[in-house]
Amino acid sequence: MLWKTTCVLLHKNRFTSFSVPLTTQITSHFPPISNLKHFCIKGHLKDALIEMAIQGEQMCFEAYDSLLTQCVNLKAVREGQRVHAHMIKTCYLPPVYLRTRLIVMYTKCDCLNDARQVLDEMPDRNVVSWTAMISAYSQRGYTFEALDLFVQMLRSGTLPNEFTFATILTSCSGVCGLNHGRQIHSLIIKRNFESHIFVGSSLLDTYAKSGEIHEARRVFDRLPERDVVSCTAIIAGYAQLGLDEEALELFRQLQKEGMESNYVTYASVLTALSGLAALDHGRQVHNRVLRSELLSYVVLQNSLIDMYSKCGSLTYSRRVFDGMSERTVISWNAMLVGYGKHGLGREVVELFRMMRKENEVKPDTVTFMAVLSGCSHGGLVDEGLSIFEELVSAENGVEPEIEHYGCVVDLLGRSGQVDRALSFIERMPFIPTAAIWGSLLGACRVHANVPVGEYVAQRLFEIEPQNAGNYVILSNLYASAGRWEDVTMLRQLMMEKSVTKEPGRSWIKQGRTVHSFHASDRSHPRKEEVFAKVKELSEKIKEAGYVPDLSCVLYDVDEEQKERILLGHSEKLALAFGMIVTPPGLPIRIMKNLRICVDCHNFAKFVSKDYLREVSLRDSNRFHHIVGGTCSCGDYW
Repeated sequence: MLWKTTCVLLHKNRFTSFSVPLTTQITSHFPPISNLKHFCIKGHLKDALIEMAIQGEQMCFEAYDSLLTQCVNLKAVREGQRVHAHMIKTCYLPPVYLRTRLIVMYTKCDCLNDARQVLDEMPDRNVVSWTAMISAYSQRGYTFEALDLFVQMLRSGTLPNEFTFATILTSCSGVCGLNHGRQIHSLIIKRNFESHIFVGSSLLDTYAKSGEIHEARRVFDRLPERDVVSCTAIIAGYAQLGLDEEALELFRQLQKEGMESNYVTYASVLTALSGLAALDHGRQVHNRVLRSELLSYVVLQNSLIDMYSKCGSLTYSRRVFDGMSERTVISWNAMLVGYGKHGLGREVVELFRMMRKENEVKPDTVTFMAVLSGCSHGGLVDEGLSIFEELVSAENGVEPEIEHYGCVVDLLGRSGQVDRALSFIERMPFIPTAAIWGSLLGACRVHANVPVGEYVAQRLFEIEPQNAGNYVILSNLYASAGRWEDVTMLRQLMMEKSVTKEPGRSWIKQGRTVHSFHASDRSHPRKEEVFAKVKELSEKIKEAGYVPDLSCVLYDVDEEQKERILLGHSEKLALAFGMIVTPPGLPIRIMKNLRICVDCHNFAKFVSKDYLREVSLRDSNRFHHIVGGTCSCGDYW
């Protein structure tokens, strides 16, 4: 007589009961463990879980490993929890390896608390277990938890390996983490891991992100071998700190040494080229990207949009943007910022409407900042205020931040509504920052509003007493009103507080050489030729109606001396050099580290008109594209 038993299986979320002979049960309904592995390989996770339920206590290491691997690959947290629960119910004591797989499964599914509980309950832990949990914390920005766990690991007597060091270093970025990074660096040296490629790359990246680029370069130079990750990390470090020329030079050097570049490398180089406004080099990098078939990476396409717009070539920016098969919110933001920097407010609003109409991605806080800033630079006061009201009403699910209020202050200030801007600041739900007060002070200078300018300047002196720019703007305001005693008083105050002004610098690229000019610069090898050209240009455009704006000179001297000082401005020297070395028909591209002065702006407009030259000038604030005596900013900056 055959004994019968009842099997209960979970299938498609339903319980099915049936009776089978015991011998059949053993041979047919309890398939070998290899079948469970087969289900996992084929991706039949539900069937595999059913097999797990059938086998009960017969489950072994290999079967659990196959199931957990499948759960990790699919990020199937519920199924992973069932596997974990099965281990507990069947009193299975998993070895360290399987417990570590549980940690990995939970961290992959963002269940960090569950992962940590597994780690804390482990009777034995190895370096892989600790590193898995530390990595999960580091990758999600839980730097304190990662560092604390690393200390616990050291106290337990477990020695870190190269992966542990590479992981924990990612939690040591920034000024606050630099001290921890140095301490870990000491441990790395003691454990003789400094020359390891993974550890070395993470170490130099930590120093670079903390602003210690020289330390990063020292680590890089000591690496016995370098890969694309370490090379990219050091190039990105230079680019992120604004050391664009150094980044570009290192890229050239590594290219000669045979370095392979990936999409992150090219994105970092494009960041550096954006800072230098080196359009020709940017096109060369674009060609390299096309040949390497890396253009499908959205990050790289976004970098190209940004590079072309910062180099003054919005046509190419838009071409890259329109050719993207997939756009992220960063893609839209990069294009919006590009239009805004060029003063094309109408295009900003039109693109914003297109973004909302297509509904590919939702606008974020940066999107609204880009749109409001674009309206400000383009003089679109009504449109900007309307969009701000829409933002405040929270129709787009974006909470207005202080930066958005700052854009409105800038919008009102640029349009000459200085008193209204001050009233808006006083009603803001935020405490105004130095950037907001600074924006209003600049508007007071442009629109010659001395009373409000004095009030705003006093607020700025309290917030940032060492910022020379605020003193200079107020000096400009006093000088334009003829209040020379106040100008002198401000100079004395700057000397007493040891406040130094950043010298103005303009530069222009010829071939592979960047030519820099400072005010009244006599260091350039072609200085005599340059100054003679400035004088020639000045005399010619005076005949066409150019009148020097003497209010741009902060010295109480006679008008002849003021005019001589104006002719020595770095923008004019760079423009004159550009007229000498740039062939007719080609645009003259100039960069400046500070905001262009009113007189140099007028000077460039007259030169453009009288000599039929296109001038592209990028200052610290925006682009000025001057053609036929008309600037893209509409004299509104």
